[in-house]
Amino acid sequence: MSANFLNCFGLTAALCLGVTSAVHAAAAGQDFYNGKVIRIVVGFSAGGGFDTYARTLSRSMGKYIPGNPSVIVENMTGAGSLIAANHIYRVAKADGLTIGAFNGNHILGQLLGASATSFDPRKMEWMGAPGNNHDLCVLNQKTGIANAEQWLASKTPLKLAGSAPGTTTDDTAKVLKEAIGIPMRLISGYKGTADMRVAVEAGEVDGLCGFSWSSVRATWRKAVEAGQVTIVLQSAPKAHADLPKVPLSSSFAKTPEARQLIDAGVHQPSAMTYSYSLPPATPKERVQVLRKAFLQAVKDHDFLNDAAKANLEVAPSSGEEIEGAIQNMFKTPPAVVAKLKEVLK
Repeated sequence: MSANFLNCFGLTAALCLGVTSAVHAAAAGQDFYNGKVIRIVVGFSAGGGFDTYARTLSRSMGKYIPGNPSVIVENMTGAGSLIAANHIYRVAKADGLTIGAFNGNHILGQLLGASATSFDPRKMEWMGAPGNNHDLCVLNQKTGIANAEQWLASKTPLKLAGSAPGTTTDDTAKVLKEAIGIPMRLISGYKGTADMRVAVEAGEVDGLCGFSWSSVRATWRKAVEAGQVTIVLQSAPKAHADLPKVPLSSSFAKTPEARQLIDAGVHQPSAMTYSYSLPPATPKERVQVLRKAFLQAVKDHDFLNDAAKANLEVAPSSGEEIEGAIQNMFKTPPAVVAKLKEVLK
């Protein structure tokens, strides 16, 4: 008597067939990874928050995938990680061996019809996110501006570093300029936040917006603690526990429309900024294997130790939660979408 027959004892033929198929599918998803190598394709240069998250995850995730495959990180820079996003959607094989780590703000770009955004997030598979993007505006102390009030009153626009249209560093700055009137001039084209930090410290630019607290903690905390750079704004629904005295951007919004613009253009995309994606049509059983392994890895003792050493903030979301957030974003009212198109053109 076969194991499958025993599993089906007492079931109808149709139910038995369903149970057997599910068992075979699960086994296929687990056996597949024996001896394989999984690539996490990071859309930014090494040394930034996206890269640090991915390398920390890569050291722990393989142990939770049946077959214990190797997990490596590759950097595919360009267009603020849009090249990597389009690669995951259009080029990467849908075999469960390639994971995308690109700026989730590009999902907003797809909603707005950005011409260079050639992927549909609703058709992709989502593994989860290790944290969210608690957006900040950070300025070089040499600007002489110590707080948001001084900045808003400044008659001289500050030069802010950006990566590319569709990224948080570009889009957050543009939304805040429209919604609350920060005087700024965007200098876009940097490959990642590691390059932007160097530019700020060298005085090439005055600061940047859309830089997450998790990234600042991991890569720039010493400069903050030394007073070399100052966090003047945080763009999130509520203040971070670590930053109770830094004002919210929305607190300077004078109209409901301005607050709605910040919510749709900054708060909602921030929930999916660090999301890990898989190509469309990736076999469901492999998606489930990776989702389960991800949620186990972000609770792993070694992962948490490595994250603490790197000053990474760990606040994971499941793949299902990311999917829900994406579906919700695509329900944004048409009037708000039209305004965002105008602001982020």
